[in-house]
Amino acid sequence: MIAETVCSAVAAAGLGIAAVTAYRKRFLAAARIAAYALVPLGLVMTGVVEWAADTAFSPTAWAGFGVLGAAWALFATTRVVERRRGGGTRKERRAAARSAHTGAVAPAASAPSLGQGARPASRPAAAPGATPSDDFSDIEAILKKHGI
Repeated sequence: MIAETVCSAVAAAGLGIAAVTAYRKRFLAAARIAAYALVPLGLVMTGVVEWAADTAFSPTAWAGFGVLGAAWALFATTRVVERRRGGGTRKERRAAARSAHTGAVAPAASAPSLGQGARPASRPAAAPGATPSDDFSDIEAILKKHGI
């Protein structure tokens, strides 16, 4: 009963502040204040405040919160263990699954292509005086691109 009285008093005070704000020609702010002031009154009228007061003093409700906390702790623990075992993040698992599903054949192709097709004829020869380490620069660029 005290909670309902306090909520009603807060609503009345808020509506008074909204009236003063509207008197100062700040109608948008006054409407916003009035909306906030009516929330506690609406909660009292719907019975939410009474339900919350009953829940706060109920041992069964507190036991239920304890069970919910235990369930959350178990869930969090299993997530930590999963990540430590190498499951990785959700994004990493999705990327691994996506890369496992990709094949050498395009999805719309019925059979693999035969022959050269649109492949370039050949790679240009290395420049004279090029060292073997220059040949690996392409490979290094590809590996860096993929984060390897």
